[in-house]
Amino acid sequence: MPANKDGDGGWKSFLWNSERREFLGRTGGSWFKILVFYIIFYGCLAGIFIGTIQALLLTLSNYKPTYQDRVAPPGLSHTPLSEKSEFVFNMHEIETYMKYTKGLKDFLEMYDDDAQLDQMKYEDCGDTPGGYRNRGDLESEVGIRKACRFKRSWLMECSGVQDRTFGFKDGKPCMIIKLNRLVNFRPRPPTSNESIPEDAQAKVQPNVIPIHCTNKRPEDAGKIHEIKYFGIGAGFPLQYYPYYGKLLQPQYLQPLVAIQLANVTMNTELRIECKVYGENIGYSEKDRYQGRFDIKISISNS
Repeated sequence: MPANKDGDGGWKSFLWNSERREFLGRTGGSWFKILVFYIIFYGCLAGIFIGTIQALLLTLSNYKPTYQDRVAPPGLSHTPLSEKSEFVFNMHEIETYMKYTKGLKDFLEMYDDDAQLDQMKYEDCGDTPGGYRNRGDLESEVGIRKACRFKRSWLMECSGVQDRTFGFKDGKPCMIIKLNRLVNFRPRPPTSNESIPEDAQAKVQPNVIPIHCTNKRPEDAGKIHEIKYFGIGAGFPLQYYPYYGKLLQPQYLQPLVAIQLANVTMNTELRIECKVYGENIGYSEKDRYQGRFDIKISISNS
């Protein structure tokens, strides 16, 4: 029993020693010094952290990403999308191509005339290729910028207005192609024909980024007899650039190019590659969508 009392007394003495006026083995002055030290220590750490974040924020723009780890500029993409970029359908069986036509229809709804009526958001930029539309610097106080209208009817046979199957029922499928959006990017047209294939050189013209589609594999040469191109200048006109981003140009419409495989060999697999050409447009063997893409397509008519 005495041992237990001594033990209890030792514990109570450690918790509060009335003779030395110590709490948990330390005097009030000692606790005060420790408290001040940790306040200063953690205050300095917080200051360093906040200062680092503020310094980082000074290097960032509200309107343009500083770093991009996706497709190197610019990526080329297409609609409709498909698994592994393979299009297989029978022109006589609507259920085999319905998903493709639905993808085209849904994508082009934003290009309907009724969706571009707001005069405060859209302006007419012409139906012929023009120069860049400079709407002020990104960081200026101009605010929301207008966007150029792009009429769906300019895609003609691939607009889906006259033919809701976009040519699929006739074995002449359409595809919509666009350059991926890059804030403040100004694509530059090619200045010479040195880097452009001979059969694509006729597409070079002022104020247009040309696009050309052809067979990817040598064995498919002669099987792709005709590809039609629709859109302004059959390419990407410069008046739609630069793009100012979602904050400043939320209603922006990318210029489109529609291609129609008007005459290709049926009942065989074809591999087609589409490429854009420009002074500041590059390609990479590691990324199939950098400045180009290729698709596999097989059309059955039996």
